[in-house]
Amino acid sequence: MNHDKLAELLFPRITKTPQDYETIYPPRSLPDGAKVTRLGPSPTGFIHLGNLYGAFVDERLARQSGGVFYLRIEDTDDKRYVEGAVETILTSLDFFGIDFDEGATIDGAIGDYGPYYQSQRGEIYQCYVKELVKKGQAYPCFLTEEEISDIRAKQEANKENPGIYGHYAACRDLTLEEIEANIAAGKSYVIRLKSDGDQDPEKARVISVEDGIRGTLSMPENYQDVVILKATGIPTYHFAHVVDDHLMRTTHVIRGEEWISSLPIHVELFEKLGFEMPVFCHTAQLMKLDNGNKRKLSKRKDPELSLDYYRQEGYVPEAIREYLLTILNSNYEEWRQENPDAAATDFLFQTEKMSNSGALFDLDKLNDVSKDVLVKLPAPQLCQFMKDWAGEFQPEILPLFEGHEDYVEKILDLGRSGKKPRKDLVYGKQIFEFINYFFDEHFEIQDAYPENAADDAKEILTKYLETYDHGDDQSQWFDKIRTIAEELNYAARPKDYKKNPDQYKGHVGDVSTVIRIAIMGRSQSPDIWEIQQILGEDRVKSRIQAQIV
Repeated sequence: MNHDKLAELLFPRITKTPQDYETIYPPRSLPDGAKVTRLGPSPTGFIHLGNLYGAFVDERLARQSGGVFYLRIEDTDDKRYVEGAVETILTSLDFFGIDFDEGATIDGAIGDYGPYYQSQRGEIYQCYVKELVKKGQAYPCFLTEEEISDIRAKQEANKENPGIYGHYAACRDLTLEEIEANIAAGKSYVIRLKSDGDQDPEKARVISVEDGIRGTLSMPENYQDVVILKATGIPTYHFAHVVDDHLMRTTHVIRGEEWISSLPIHVELFEKLGFEMPVFCHTAQLMKLDNGNKRKLSKRKDPELSLDYYRQEGYVPEAIREYLLTILNSNYEEWRQENPDAAATDFLFQTEKMSNSGALFDLDKLNDVSKDVLVKLPAPQLCQFMKDWAGEFQPEILPLFEGHEDYVEKILDLGRSGKKPRKDLVYGKQIFEFINYFFDEHFEIQDAYPENAADDAKEILTKYLETYDHGDDQSQWFDKIRTIAEELNYAARPKDYKKNPDQYKGHVGDVSTVIRIAIMGRSQSPDIWEIQQILGEDRVKSRIQAQIV
């Protein structure tokens, strides 16, 4: 077989050589130990938590080593391409604080190692496929879909591994003349890798790869003649990522553990192309507890898998980042306890500290972390976040914030000072539900009065209104509530009621709860006196009066 002639027959328009591309994309000039990482999402219209999870690893490894973190859009599967998906990817990642040093942008790209869209790199891939053909390491395959289906059926019947290999690789040893005749006849073809592997497990070479998370991974070599170039001239993921990671000088590849089974294919491609392999870091799948059992997060079952979920609910990006770091590195929570006020970027991230057995994603734990993050967020910053969130996801409430920032900031700061600040605020939607009683348009009575005080409610409120002085300090204000309680035969102190429950209708807490419900509409809230100071005298009196009438 004249492989040079075959290569020219298959790729007559490809004139550049691999050496040309080595010159165009030289090794990067970076400090020793600098890591080059990439995020390679597909524009399918769905960007999920796993993308963000991996992106944080990519970003930390590159940034803390003085390296480069770039974005590559892996859009070779035109059947799954969704219009506008690239913009969704970029805006979502930007929202969560993922910044790239180079790569694809909404307007094009930044950097010297592009194009950063795989769909624009066709000639590069074909150059390297042509080189494999020249070396007799790849060949055109004319098997039809029907023929491949027949092969699969035979393999199933014989209980053999599926795929094109061994005697099933019918086009592997075609002569140049046979190939020319097939092409002249207009037969469609793909290009397959001509694997050197042996399908016999006892004869197969064992490959070993040092995984950045899992340590040494050992497995049998690849023996499949996988497709590397489709009939359309577009490469498969297996081939494209090997070429791209080499030419873009990627040092570390962060990807999910579902790719471990493909590692033998990638190892063979790196070897045949003569490329140095990057460090592969296979992350554990994100799991959740479902009725006490761990299972993989599902696009169909779990809305929290989508990044849109967190944007729509109104989680601040800092909370998501903080929580993911607790999942990503086992020592992060301990570090955070020792460094409560330090920036998350001060933490030394290590792949060796990552779980390899399934990272448990717990929405309740995220909410707890979010509370800790929000309690430290200055009220003006939180107010601006609420405005931005409302503007995008609940525009009908935006007028309550715009032009009323001072009022909103006081509301958001309620109970957040002192040695033991309240941690009531979790995410945008919950925050508004928690504070909406401050806005007359959303105020409503949600809870019933305490059963033992319901008959006295109007009298309690009447006396409260008669004695109300907005200028009272907290002590004066509560003394008046105690007086009302005593006048109506409620214990002035809960402990008195506990000692002698038969002597009282209830205690001062029941009386204050009646007042709380009249003003806030609910039985649980931060301090009543502080809330009244924010609401203002007129609004307080108006709400009390409305419950008396």
